[in-house]
Amino acid sequence: MEMKEKAKLSIIYQKMQILRLDVQGGNNAGHTIQVDGKKYAFHLIPSGILNPNTKAIIGNGVVVDPKVLLQEIESLQSGGHKVDNLYISNKAHVIFPYHIEFDQLLEDLRNKNDKIGTTKRGIGPAYCDKFERSGIRFEDFISDRFESLLERNVGQRNKILALYGCEQFDSHKIFEEYKQYAERLKSYVTDTVSMLHKALEQDKNILCEGAQATLLDIDFGSYPFVTSSNPTIGGILTGSGIGAKYIDEVYGVLKGYSSRVGSGPYMTEEDNEVGDKIRELGHEYGTTTKRPRRCGWLDAVALKYAVMLNGITGLAINHVDTIGKLEKIKLCVAYRHDGIEDMNFSTNPDDIAKCEPVYEEFEGNFGDISQIKNREDLPEKVQKYLKRIEELVGVPVKFIGTGGGRDELIVD
Repeated sequence: MEMKEKAKLSIIYQKMQILRLDVQGGNNAGHTIQVDGKKYAFHLIPSGILNPNTKAIIGNGVVVDPKVLLQEIESLQSGGHKVDNLYISNKAHVIFPYHIEFDQLLEDLRNKNDKIGTTKRGIGPAYCDKFERSGIRFEDFISDRFESLLERNVGQRNKILALYGCEQFDSHKIFEEYKQYAERLKSYVTDTVSMLHKALEQDKNILCEGAQATLLDIDFGSYPFVTSSNPTIGGILTGSGIGAKYIDEVYGVLKGYSSRVGSGPYMTEEDNEVGDKIRELGHEYGTTTKRPRRCGWLDAVALKYAVMLNGITGLAINHVDTIGKLEKIKLCVAYRHDGIEDMNFSTNPDDIAKCEPVYEEFEGNFGDISQIKNREDLPEKVQKYLKRIEELVGVPVKFIGTGGGRDELIVD
């Protein structure tokens, strides 16, 4: 791919000098990628760090568990990878043990039908502190004021924990442990906002990675069964400090089927042998929690909603080879409610309860497509499936994942 005249914020991997940026979420989600036959699991560090031409940035919108981050750094180093191209925003917030405790407590207090299915990694409570304006950012974490801020927060949280009869935290003990983490991470902390804008002035490319997906967005997802941040286009801007004028192309990444971890409505879920087979074929187990993901057919109604909400200009469909191992494939093309079939999506629980999916069926058994490099060379039944998705959501498929390897990709 050729360079743009101006550096643009594009969600696309290119073999050139590029900045890879995580913008929201934390170690409650992960990315598993395969390079030269070896799998790598990333939770906080942008997966692009494996590219030596890349600057990997953890943006201000991320909440960071320093213990997990250091484990990830050590894992890369032990595998022979350098991490001197890693940068952490001085405005990113830090997760502490009391956040994890509150995450567990709040989930335990919910009724059976109201449980979110949180990963219990402290993500939500850390964001609560951020918006309650008592959070500790990395610029605090590596400063002399860290101890006093931690003592203040632990004291306040202990008063709440006491109301529930929970064990109290020792701020001095936490400080002694976490000041060591701060010292080890200090060299990676910088003003990433200025860094990113300098890169834009130098016509460099920036690729943003986000955790979770549109229907887990705190504002636009299937609330309350959502994450605690914005994994939609708005989260890219607020989680990086880059302005909207720099956005050029926005690519929506999805699978040839659908999956979900945790609770919440899931219109096309196959809670049966079909879903089990998709899970096994796609290795659908949480990168972070190892929980089996709920699996089902691709939902074009929900996809169209995501396209609209994010201003998506092109789709990147992974696991086309995986869904193609089934004999028959279904695609949800509409919702039926009150005798009407349409593509109107709603997050209102009352509306969802009235709906049922409308499916079209396609031929599977695609065969081995991993070495195909041009879309026109794909089997006709693959092209038919992809074309129907394009017709339903109104944007073209630009990238087609034909296998697990990084090079098993068709760029159309």
